[in-house]
Amino acid sequence: MFGRLEGATVTAVEANGKHLLIHFDSGLVLHTHMRMTGAWHIYRPGELWRKPARLAKVVLNNADTVAVLFDAPVVELRREREATRDLAHLGPDILASELDLADVLRRARAASRQALGELLLNQRVAAGIGNIYKCETLWRLRLSPWQPASELTDTQLGAIYREARSLMLAALRGRVPHSVHGRAGRSCPRCSARIACRNQGDPPLHLPLPDVPRGRAAMMRDRWL
Repeated sequence: MFGRLEGATVTAVEANGKHLLIHFDSGLVLHTHMRMTGAWHIYRPGELWRKPARLAKVVLNNADTVAVLFDAPVVELRREREATRDLAHLGPDILASELDLADVLRRARAASRQALGELLLNQRVAAGIGNIYKCETLWRLRLSPWQPASELTDTQLGAIYREARSLMLAALRGRVPHSVHGRAGRSCPRCSARIACRNQGDPPLHLPLPDVPRGRAAMMRDRWL
């Protein structure tokens, strides 16, 4: 299937939340989603790959660069109009150069029956927020993941999405230590209480969800839409 890309030229690369779209002059779009396992690697021609070739899903190359996609669970070729249609349900990209916060809030209000922990992972509201920064954002703002979004004002909801964006942008610039995510059983850095685990979601998701009684941390399994 990917042989159809041979001889084509990349015209644009864009991220839409957790989805990566590579556009070609042939009118085709390579749509990939990393979930928790996929990764793009960039090499020079002849350079040794850091992963076995059998794990490669797609290899794109030109005269001086080789781009290899490893282990991605979602890899497909679409026409431009199909790619646009398939991702039309997504909310604004949380890492867009200019976040359309007004649109995010409009979408959040339409889904305000959800608890905050679920709302932040709702890709139809804002695309790109995952498990890690949902946890860290709510913990930093001292908000419960089970608090209904309908109880918050637009100003409070906007602050949540701005904080998530700020944390994610900081992570792009370098490694940022996590305060609660992945630290079940350890001490909360704010109140020293043990970080416990609970489930959240409908249906319940069987992954740890830190619930610090005083620190009010949150974690919930990432969901892909």
